[in-house]
Amino acid sequence: MTINIEPGPGDAATKRWRRLFAEFWGTALLVTAVVGSGIAAASLTTDVGLQLLINALATVSALGVLIWVLGPISGAHFNPAVSLVAAARREVSLREAAGYLVVQLTGAFLGVALANVMFDLPAWAVSTQERSGAGLWIGEIVATAGLLLVIGALTRTGRAHLGPILVPAWIGAAYFFASSTSFANPAVTFGRVFTDTFTGITPTSAVIFVVCQLIGAAIGAAMTEVFYPRKRPAPLDLPAPVHDPRPRTVLFACVHNSGRSQIAAGFLRAMGGSRFVVLSAGSQPGDAVNEVAIAAMAEVGLDISGHPPRLLTDTDVREADAVVTMGCGDTCPVYPGKTYQDWQVDDPKDQSLETVRVIRDDIRRRVAMLIQQLQ
Repeated sequence: MTINIEPGPGDAATKRWRRLFAEFWGTALLVTAVVGSGIAAASLTTDVGLQLLINALATVSALGVLIWVLGPISGAHFNPAVSLVAAARREVSLREAAGYLVVQLTGAFLGVALANVMFDLPAWAVSTQERSGAGLWIGEIVATAGLLLVIGALTRTGRAHLGPILVPAWIGAAYFFASSTSFANPAVTFGRVFTDTFTGITPTSAVIFVVCQLIGAAIGAAMTEVFYPRKRPAPLDLPAPVHDPRPRTVLFACVHNSGRSQIAAGFLRAMGGSRFVVLSAGSQPGDAVNEVAIAAMAEVGLDISGHPPRLLTDTDVREADAVVTMGCGDTCPVYPGKTYQDWQVDDPKDQSLETVRVIRDDIRRRVAMLIQQLQ
């Protein structure tokens, strides 16, 4: 079988834009829900407590739905504080985090306009509602710190699927126990500057709120490191160089040759010494090696950035003594007399650094076993 499937030239760029678009609309709709429900609540009742309850219920419901719908695409940050912490942890690249911040603020600006216009108000009107005082500032620090701790705990324990439930639960609770009513989001705060309604905030108050939110985010990130510290990867067991007149050739093949096969090849080059010639390829190679996979491998002292993805060919398989596949399926040619293994390994694509660390360690274990089997 000849492999002649070429990747679409814009695949990686399309995925980046899809993530940015998800963050844009997620933030826009979140702000629409916050501001719109506040306007509706004020028109329905004069009881401030009931207004706050309506606003909180609408916000947490919308947030839960948005995280569930858009989380698999962008991670559902919708919050510059969350994106900055993710960048500091190298869970997203600085370039991606910068893009997220731009679209989050832009989305917030559009979202407040949607809410205002739906209720026959000017699209944008600078708020005159002052929110100031040490109690409110402390409330923002506490609310944001708790939010980042919840997100960090979910990520570190592999329970991100509970995000649509637990993140809104924290925000809903903080609406009532935090004196600031839990803005906990610089983008939402920015958007609320442009509505002179129940949920508005003056520009001066907003600046201080954002500072407090960033302080809270740093505290929440630090608390995550205390309660859920990262596990240090075990050191590589590097053998002494061995001269082998006939090294074994091992081919690692997956779909994009940007994550799993690159990680496996990196480990075998380091752990196998001169005993192996290492090849890796993909049935539909991507544009570049996965940045998160590069970061995960850098943590164990290995650089896989210098081996760009390439197309899997018949020649690769013919030259290999052993072929390890990870998702390329029927596109991988089969020749008799070779060692074949199919590893059921999750794809690092669009995964957080925490998840890719688990994938990395699983592949390292498999590579160590492969070395023993091929000796």
